[in-house]
Amino acid sequence: MDLIIKLYVKADELARGQTMTEYALILAAVAAIVVGGYKTMGTTIKSVLSSVNNEL
Repeated sequence: MDLIIKLYVKADELARGQTMTEYALILAAVAAIVVGGYKTMGTTIKSVLSSVNNEL
Protein backbone atom coordinates (compact mmCIF):
# COMPACT_ATOMS: atom_id res chain seq x y z
CA MET A 1 0.00 0.00 0.00
CA ASP A 2 2.85 2.39 0.79
CA LEU A 3 4.31 1.83 -2.67
CA ILE A 4 1.03 2.80 -4.31
CA ILE A 5 0.82 5.99 -2.25
CA LYS A 6 4.43 6.89 -3.08
CA LEU A 7 3.80 6.34 -6.79
CA TYR A 8 0.65 8.48 -6.65
CA VAL A 9 2.49 11.32 -4.91
CA LYS A 10 5.35 11.12 -7.42
CA ALA A 11 2.92 11.19 -10.38
CA ASP A 12 1.15 14.19 -8.88
CA GLU A 13 4.44 16.07 -8.53
CA LEU A 14 5.34 15.33 -12.16
CA ALA A 15 1.94 16.58 -13.33
CA ARG A 16 2.47 19.87 -11.53
CA GLY A 17 5.86 20.34 -13.20
CA GLN A 18 4.33 19.63 -16.58
CA THR A 19 1.63 22.24 -15.98
CA MET A 20 4.22 24.89 -15.09
CA THR A 21 6.13 24.08 -18.27
CA GLU A 22 2.97 24.48 -20.33
CA TYR A 23 2.25 27.83 -18.71
CA ALA A 24 5.81 28.97 -19.42
CA LEU A 25 5.46 28.01 -23.09
CA ILE A 26 2.14 29.84 -23.36
CA LEU A 27 3.65 32.92 -21.70
CA ALA A 28 6.60 32.85 -24.12
CA ALA A 29 4.22 32.60 -27.10
CA VAL A 30 2.13 35.52 -25.85
CA ALA A 31 5.28 37.58 -25.26
CA ALA A 32 6.46 36.88 -28.83
CA ILE A 33 3.09 37.94 -30.24
CA VAL A 34 3.10 41.13 -28.14
CA VAL A 35 6.61 42.04 -29.29
CA GLY A 36 5.69 41.40 -32.93
CA GLY A 37 2.52 43.46 -32.60
CA TYR A 38 4.39 46.26 -30.89
CA LYS A 39 6.94 46.44 -33.68
CA THR A 40 4.22 46.48 -36.34
CA MET A 41 1.98 48.96 -34.55
CA GLY A 42 4.92 51.16 -33.57
CA THR A 43 5.80 51.71 -37.22
CA THR A 44 2.17 52.34 -38.14
CA ILE A 45 1.61 54.79 -35.30
CA LYS A 46 4.81 56.65 -36.17
CA SER A 47 3.70 57.07 -39.80
CA VAL A 48 0.22 58.23 -38.74
CA LEU A 49 1.67 60.80 -36.35
CA SER A 50 4.05 62.03 -39.02
CA SER A 51 1.21 62.53 -41.50
CA VAL A 52 -0.83 64.38 -38.87
CA ASN A 53 2.17 66.57 -38.12
CA ASN A 54 2.62 67.35 -41.81
CA GLU A 55 -1.06 68.27 -42.16
CA LEU A 56 -0.86 70.69 -39.24
